Amino acid sequence: MRIGLLLLLLAPCLPAQERKIDPTWLYRNLLETKEAGATFATDTCRYKPLFGEGDSEGRIVQSVSRFGEIEIAPHGNCQPVAYDREEEIYFVAKGSGVLHYGDEPRAMRQSDFTYLPPGVKHSIANDSGEPLQVLLMSFKIPAKIAIIPPNRHAKIVNLDDVKEETVGGHPTSVLYKLLIGSRNGKRDALDEAYVVTSFFLMDFAPGGTNFPHHHQAAEEIYLVLDGNGEMAAGSGMDGIEGRFPAKAGDAYYFRPNCTVGFYNQNKPGVKAHILAVRSRIPLPEDTD
Repeated sequence: MRIGLLLLLLAPCLPAQERKIDPTWLYRNLLETKEAGATFATDTCRYKPLFGEGDSEGRIVQSVSRFGEIEIAPHGNCQPVAYDREEEIYFVAKGSGVLHYGDEPRAMRQSDFTYLPPGVKHSIANDSGEPLQVLLMSFKIPAKIAIIPPNRHAKIVNLDDVKEETVGGHPTSVLYKLLIGSRNGKRDALDEAYVVTSFFLMDFAPGGTNFPHHHQAAEEIYLVLDGNGEMAAGSGMDGIEGRFPAKAGDAYYFRPNCTVGFYNQNKPGVKAHILAVRSRIPLPEDTD
């Protein structure tokens, strides 16, 4: 009788131990990611989703609609799209092409980036004989945020034209290029965004560190452009961060409050660069 009662009490615990819970961070590698469908995709415009729409765990992200890579074949093009309540960032990782912003065509080359506001029809095409690779980042704008009329002309900036600088509260072994920030800010190359609080490049010196930290009301994505090191992702009850080997093409998504950081190799002449974007999550007053 006692044995039967004990088994009955333990039984509800077994499924709970096997239950899968949502992770606090996600890992992907750009080279290993498979193509998936997208509204802008064509036979010559293909999309590799890392996070958000098209990814197997897309439900986990909150403010991020899409984060991935568009590859456009020589002389190919993507379908035009327009999102009433989404903002996007294009960053040309390789090649050159033409951005169509409304009715305006604008040339884009490697390391160019631009902000695409909600409501503007846009697409990108490849007018060259080489493949064009573009990093795409899309973010949802909560319904209670007022949207103002967009700029008539696209603003395009090249990474080389943005100065490197230190950021207060962060180690001087890392230099930052502040690319896109909030529309009420004045520090970034383009201060245009509603949800994106910071899109930036980190340049790590040998042994450079972005000390592990967290953001209570923001999601963050890191993409390793080059170099090798250790990514800090999450921590346990002992407060010690988890460290994972990181290489070019590795991408990490961090949920709010998740520990995030990076340690570059401490070898002479060894550098690392990470492209990162941070977006604020909808707060309770932003949702119905």
